[in-house]
Amino acid sequence: MISVEEAQKIVLNSGLKPIVKKLPILESLGLNLAEDIISSDDIPIYDNSAMDGYAVRAIDIKGAEKSYPIRLVLTDEVIPAGKIPKSTVNPGFCMPIMTGASLPEGADSVVKKEDTQRDTASIMVFREIEKGENVRYRGEDIKKGNTVFKKGDGINPGTIGVLASLGKSEVKVFGPPVIGVLPTGDELIGISEKLVAGKVRDSNSYSLSAQIKEMGIQYKRFGSAPDDEALLLKKIKEALGECDILLLSGGISAGDYDLVKDTLEGMGAKLNFWKVNQKPGKPLAFFEYGNKYIFALPGNPVSVMVCFEMYVRPMIRKSMGARNLFRPEVMAEALHDFKNKTGRINFIRAIVENKDGQYFFKSTGMQGSGILTSMAKANGIAWFPADIGNVAKGSKVKVYLLGEI
Repeated sequence: MISVEEAQKIVLNSGLKPIVKKLPILESLGLNLAEDIISSDDIPIYDNSAMDGYAVRAIDIKGAEKSYPIRLVLTDEVIPAGKIPKSTVNPGFCMPIMTGASLPEGADSVVKKEDTQRDTASIMVFREIEKGENVRYRGEDIKKGNTVFKKGDGINPGTIGVLASLGKSEVKVFGPPVIGVLPTGDELIGISEKLVAGKVRDSNSYSLSAQIKEMGIQYKRFGSAPDDEALLLKKIKEALGECDILLLSGGISAGDYDLVKDTLEGMGAKLNFWKVNQKPGKPLAFFEYGNKYIFALPGNPVSVMVCFEMYVRPMIRKSMGARNLFRPEVMAEALHDFKNKTGRINFIRAIVENKDGQYFFKSTGMQGSGILTSMAKANGIAWFPADIGNVAKGSKVKVYLLGEI
């Protein structure tokens, strides 16, 4: 049996190769860049107006106020967005300009339309402005030659907007691996089937698929496999033909009907570890088979979800070029006493609160590995180290955040 830290290190040092793809930018949302993005242009590429108003020389309206307006003469030209001005703004003159329009020669500022009053040939300006006010200068956002985004940066809607402004219709990204989901066990029935003694509805493949889908990546469900070595082997080989990482659940303990470990080793899969010093999820095993990777997860539904968070999710994120592999973590204060057995790491399903910037947590209730409602209630997983014993109210421990606080 190995420690959580050793198991995580083995998983994250596995040889799963990132998949680099070139995608249209709208298809890259939620992925990570596999290249640096360097601007070939200044953005914006010209000085332009940030407001509808009048292009002026700031010195011409110095001292202007409501009780002492300053009159400027209108030029004959109006500058809409997309048009290059032909005229020059001379001392004492101004030029009507629209948002985004190029600043004319001679002007250094834009006075807002609402700070003026217009007649046929001139305007009255009721407020002085600083030189450069309401002007967006060339290269103000991005300068030519700048590295705008770095390899590994996540792509969000703002990123896509910037890429479009840079003329990037496609980008290289780390594509996600395909994840297969295969629960095992004679006791499993479909979710629409009538529940009878000795049977359980398959929830593991749904919770795992949902965890994968939450990451924005592909998954494939392969039904379920019975406790029959030949049929289990057939199902596993079928699944491995279609995915990069296979998630099995159940059949990995030491019982007479726990066939997963022997089946995988019998087909030539290399066992990297089996059994981790943690609760829940002790029977976790991790295999590799050629360039494929297999997690043999415990059958208990909470164990499945916790092991996904602590091992599978970080591995997937690393293969996708992410820098932050684990969920965000905070130090949170216990709102009540917790009994805690020493000698192993305990993962506690928790409800986390933020009060004035300080994090607090409490238990979701019963912590048995079969209490799936504890995961439904949880927005955090508290990490109780192996050597601390009971956790007293007011103590602080590391908590991984699963969702909104």
